Amino acid sequence: MKPGGPTVIESEALRVTVDPRVGGTITAIEHRSLGASVLGRTPWEPVAAPMDPPAASDERTWLTRYGGGWPILFPNGGDACEFAGVFHGFHGEASVAPWGAQADAASLLLTRRFTTVPADMRRELTVVGDVLTIRETLRMLGGRPAKVMWGQHPTFGSDLLDGAFEIQSGACKVTVDDRYDPATNPLIPGATGRWPLVPGKRGPFDLSQPVGSVASLAYLQDFDSPWMSIRRLDGLVAAALSWDGAIFPCAWLWYELGGTAEPPWCGKTRLIGLEPNSTWPGTGLADADQRGGRLLTLQPGATITATVRLHVFKPEGAILGVDASGRALSTPAP
Repeated sequence: MKPGGPTVIESEALRVTVDPRVGGTITAIEHRSLGASVLGRTPWEPVAAPMDPPAASDERTWLTRYGGGWPILFPNGGDACEFAGVFHGFHGEASVAPWGAQADAASLLLTRRFTTVPADMRRELTVVGDVLTIRETLRMLGGRPAKVMWGQHPTFGSDLLDGAFEIQSGACKVTVDDRYDPATNPLIPGATGRWPLVPGKRGPFDLSQPVGSVASLAYLQDFDSPWMSIRRLDGLVAAALSWDGAIFPCAWLWYELGGTAEPPWCGKTRLIGLEPNSTWPGTGLADADQRGGRLLTLQPGATITATVRLHVFKPEGAILGVDASGRALSTPAP
């Protein structure tokens, strides 16, 4: 299966656009009857070609291929580094490499055999009604154990953030990244709290309703149930993300709400990343391993499958959780 151009799969409710050429990135998700898009876009146009070799030397290089949307991070997440004798680019090979693709009207199969780790992956994307299901199967091909990071990088924006909104989650604990501290970060680096409140530079900060210009990064942990959601408070649209907590025990929460004035952001970007991941901190394999972060160990002959679901819908009230089918549970509006 050779990678082609952007591919659309759809149901009566959702239209999902994917670019197999660059990371198999989901570039857009639109609710058809609501006329609302939920994934964010950057203010620049990304290069619509994979990297060769598939390793971004740093974040700025990676951003040339990033236009928002939903990449996958594997086998590295965060900083480029050398680990176990192999160079891993920023956010990993999977996010910038071409994927083989085979599609029908409502489903898409993406495949890749990796060069930076002895493994391959099948990603099956299926749209049924207003739920997108992504089933990823990772197969270890090497004869020795290999440590990796595996995560999702969905970045929400567009109509979902074009108005007052609320974030909810099944997480209990939050740890603020201890190194990412731009001028518009309202959080105390390294601080911990109980969702949604964390210590801020001007008092407790409510992560569920960030306001103003914000650039920050935190890690959600100790999930009662692995899910997160963003809901427009005017009831226009909501998105609820759920995943396999055994594979992705934490989630990176990234705010870029007009908070970075430097190029290429130029203070013009509104994105929120709700990012299930195998590992924290999100600083690359070498640093995470050195600091005792949990890496995912692939054993010879192992096959691991993880499922992620996204429900895009018109909310009736506050979101309380997500059921086993990936659909949000909410309280009716008064």
